[in-house]
Formats: sequence, C-alpha cells, structure tokens
Amino acid sequence: MRSPLRLLLALVLLPAAAAEEKPPPSVADLVPWLLRNDTHALDLPFVAVVRAATGRRVLPVEAGDPADAAVLAKVGLACERALAEANEPGSDAARAKRVNESSRFFEDRLGALLAATDGLECTAAPNALGETQRSGYPDLRLVDKATGRVWYLDPKVFAAESRASSFRTFYYEPRTTSGKILDDARHLVVGIAHVDSAGGKKRRFTSWELIDLSGLRVRLKAEFQASNRDVYRPGATLKSGGPGR
Repeated sequence: MRSPLRLLLALVLLPAAAAEEKPPPSVADLVPWLLRNDTHALDLPFVAVVRAATGRRVLPVEAGDPADAAVLAKVGLACERALAEANEPGSDAARAKRVNESSRFFEDRLGALLAATDGLECTAAPNALGETQRSGYPDLRLVDKATGRVWYLDPKVFAAESRASSFRTFYYEPRTTSGKILDDARHLVVGIAHVDSAGGKKRRFTSWELIDLSGLRVRLKAEFQASNRDVYRPGATLKSGGPGR
C-alpha cells in the first residue's frame, strides 16, 4: 500500500491524475486506513505536506541573513502602519462584525503597503491557472527584487486571549488548479491580536507578529464531503411533497 500521506494527497489531486491518465488511488486502501487510524493525531511537517503536494520547498527564514533581515524589517514597518490604521476611529477593521472581515482589511492594506515599498513586489497570490482568488492559503505573494526570493504571507486576526488555544486556525488544502503555492519560498503568518470590549462592539488591535512556518507541524482532518448540488442532483429524488412543490 502507498504511504498514507501520498495516498491522501493522490485522492485530493485526483482530477489532475485523471487528466494525466494515471490510475486513481485505491479507496479500498484508503478507507480502511482511515478507520484504523485517528487522523487528528497524524502530525506532519508542513514542509513535507507542501513538498509532496506541489514539489515546492518551504524555506526557513534566516534572520541573520542581511537580505532576509531587510525584508523582515520592511514587512514589520508595513504591519506597524496597518495596525495603526486599523485602530483609527471608524476604520473598517474596527467596525467589522466578523473577524474574517478584519483579516481581509489587513490582507488588503498589507498588500497595498508592501506593493508600495521600495525593493518589493507584492500581489495577491495567483493560483496555478494564473487567476486571482481570495480563498485558500496563502493570501499574498511577495518578491524581494534584490534577490528574487519569494515570500508568502498570510494575515490572520485572532483574539489576544486565544493565542495559546488549541482551536484550529490554520488551513491548507492541496489543490492542482486552484493551489497557490507555486514557488520555493519563505512562508509567514502575520498574526494580529485584537481585544474586544463593549459586548464585542469595540475592537482594538494590540499587536502583530511574524511567524516562520518552516517549522510548523499540521494535523489532518479527514472527512468525505458533498454539497447540496451533489446531494440534490437531477434524478436522485425518489419522492417529494409539501406546499412548495
């Protein structure tokens, strides 16, 4: 049997395998393996998952390297400015009802600030088809013009009191056409902490930090999913009723 990681990734990447006329992964191998194992306990290096899924390397940030240090300093300045803007009265980030909306503010502002920074190029990370999409990891693709080094940045807003919680906040789904990891690159999470008051009506952003993902370990959540379109497909309904029919 193939290794569990390669078998699962093969299943995720099945459309590409079919397009290349490769045999699909064996469900007869996969499902029994899932039943025998607690996939939540499957602890894997993020670098290994990305390499197996994309062939690309997750490179460690070398803070002692002058080029890396210069990029970190520039990203830090952009974070400081974005945080200050987010705390201005009436800012979109502070007024956002959902944390995801605050995260989008930081994604947009950091992207704009870094794109305007000397020596850097910054865009939304394109997918494998060259298209721009908001969903999926990572959000931003940064290029250091002096070295050509690529950095991926993913801003995430979190409640300050939840920093040490075990709740899942980082997600990476391997995809062939919609995948956005296209380069050997350094990977950063830009974490922005917030504190809410007045029953959640007031939000203040208290700090930011840059996290190197080269040492991250991830866990697998295995589930088989279907949408309403899949479930209520033409020809599948046996009987129906009710006044709306």
